Amino acid sequence: MYRAKRAALSPKVKRRVGKYELGRTIGEGSFAKVRFAKNTETMEPVAIKILDKEKVQKLRLVEQIRREICTMKLIKHPNVVRLHEVMGSKARIFIVLEYITGGELFETIYTNGRLKEEDARKYFQQLINAVDYCHSRGVYHRDLKLENLLLDAAGNLKVSDFGLSATEQVKSDGLLHTTCGTPNYVAPEVIEDRGYDGATADIWSCGVILFIMLAGFLPFEDDNIIALYNKISKAQFTCPSWFSAGAKKLITRILDPNPTTRITIPQILEDPWFKKGYKQPVFDDKYQTSFDDVYAAFGDSEDQHVKEETEHQPTSMNAFELISLNQGLNLDNLFEAKEEHKRETRFTSQCPPKEIITKIAEAARPLGFDIQKKNYKMRMENPKAGRKGNLNVATEVFQVAPSLHVVELKKAKGDTLEFQMFYRTLSTQLKDVVWKCEGEAEDNSATA
Repeated sequence: MYRAKRAALSPKVKRRVGKYELGRTIGEGSFAKVRFAKNTETMEPVAIKILDKEKVQKLRLVEQIRREICTMKLIKHPNVVRLHEVMGSKARIFIVLEYITGGELFETIYTNGRLKEEDARKYFQQLINAVDYCHSRGVYHRDLKLENLLLDAAGNLKVSDFGLSATEQVKSDGLLHTTCGTPNYVAPEVIEDRGYDGATADIWSCGVILFIMLAGFLPFEDDNIIALYNKISKAQFTCPSWFSAGAKKLITRILDPNPTTRITIPQILEDPWFKKGYKQPVFDDKYQTSFDDVYAAFGDSEDQHVKEETEHQPTSMNAFELISLNQGLNLDNLFEAKEEHKRETRFTSQCPPKEIITKIAEAARPLGFDIQKKNYKMRMENPKAGRKGNLNVATEVFQVAPSLHVVELKKAKGDTLEFQMFYRTLSTQLKDVVWKCEGEAEDNSATA
């Protein structure tokens, strides 16, 4: 793959971990980051989840994470994001994952609306295949949602985060007791916190996902969390008129508030609506799996630690890769180009960089955001918590020519939908700053 040159207004640090060259951060959690990377031997793009060893140890999560990583290595299914290898340094754990280029299913539905029934059925079939495979190995997801469903270049579904906080952890009653999941997707028995079966809880979440794919909106939604939980507990939802009879019947059987009578995966596989056009996945998962790299990554032996290298150098960006004569702003050829799944957006500007930062800050403050600026970077944080905590947006200005800059706004924390709504509101105040928005087509011939 062609690696474009990037130009920042300040020097960048080029980092390598073993044979991987690290790109920018594409995801962030409480004690982990996910960065785009390239295998320098094969040029294959990957995603690397980076865990801080000290934080993991302080939280006493070493054994749990080691066990979950081992579980992820066992999962080799075409509809589950694959774990390639694990590496460790003195301070960090590096989990090398398959990199999926097609984006989130969430973004597809958010942008284009509900899916056609045949498309929704295809994705649902692939989802059930993946969930069934993982359940057969004692692995439950417990946080299935659209944001965890990715699409590869061929348009096939890939489930992410299977194995993270998902291994079987049962008490003497044979039930899981750790509450996980996003409120709108969780099963009633999870909310009630009386112990639950991971398999039936995952099936409920699959039903919510199927509903959203066909409807374009959530089956259970309320600004009041107590009211939301009441709707979920009573399975109070209405199927839109365009749902086929077969789809309605299946969704009703899945979104059964009683886990003991809820439809099972073997029953779903025999459902007439589900079976239409169904293709059994064909793959080989019988080859030997080694866990040596997992134990080496968590070990203290420096001989088994991967080498981390940093190189301070200015990087550059080729403006001709940004400006297409026919399509306006074109970011497809950038190194690290497709790792964003609309958790970030970009625009070009012909204004001076300091003016760009100042104007964005002036537009964000009235929206309730606190501002922290450093050179040509800025962090915007809303102190008021949203659906998934405080929305935190990182902004950076890159130079591609003396009079042309790319401005990147990236969700660092919070809800993806809230970020997109924030950007839409913000951009209306930046008309004097924005030259071209990402994906905006040229009305006439462009000039490079």
